[in-house]
Amino acid sequence: MQNLTIGILQFEQAWENKSQNYEKIQQLMDSKIELDLLLLPEMFHTSFTMNTDLSEPMEKSNGIDFLKTISTKFNCAVYTSLIISENGKNYNRGVFIESCGKTTIYNKRKSFGLAGEDKVYDSGESQVIVDYKNWKINLQICYDLRFPELSSNKIDIEGNPLFDIILYVANWPEKRANHWNALLKARAIENQAFVLSCNRVGIDFNKHTYIGDSCGIGPLGELLSKTSKDEGLILVQIEKSKLNEVRNQLPFLKDR
Repeated sequence: MQNLTIGILQFEQAWENKSQNYEKIQQLMDSKIELDLLLLPEMFHTSFTMNTDLSEPMEKSNGIDFLKTISTKFNCAVYTSLIISENGKNYNRGVFIESCGKTTIYNKRKSFGLAGEDKVYDSGESQVIVDYKNWKINLQICYDLRFPELSSNKIDIEGNPLFDIILYVANWPEKRANHWNALLKARAIENQAFVLSCNRVGIDFNKHTYIGDSCGIGPLGELLSKTSKDEGLILVQIEKSKLNEVRNQLPFLKDR
């Protein structure tokens, strides 16, 4: 089964400035890089804003078009979130876009009440797992991380775990960085899965500071790779054989 190379791009998002964020992403991406999957922070082209005037319908979204261009250029899938309007509602919507154009959506299920997200965005209702290159990938967004029931791995009727990887894209502030790091490790250990996370850096319009801590974590809770506080791309390589080895030696999931 194919191993994966994941690129995690953390950067300082320009507040509600889509074109500036597009430019930043293009500047930070090496045109020669080879990836299977690229992660960008939550609300990648606006930063974490409650301004629904920036919302776009899926079928007319410049943000979606930009992500498809990146996916095609680097021949990889891209996962991030952005503000999407649909049927009179607004969502903080995760999008997993493959180079063939296939798009899988995930609406954030836990709205961050401290920022008033629950007042302006509707919550999603369902878990979404993508089958990509023979890996099963669970899509999550930021505040979802605090709720382990949203990413509870189990053995299906065929005897296989529901997923192999959990993805988190976020705008998670520095003052709760210890929570971020502890919870990411917990989600990996309890689900015997790889966890890949992408956070932003810098200071936003509301004076919240972010230090990134984007990382890759293995199924035993081991740190595979981690960013500094700076902007940039890190690469994480994950191997299915190592995941299977852990699950075979420690068959805990069957006891759930």
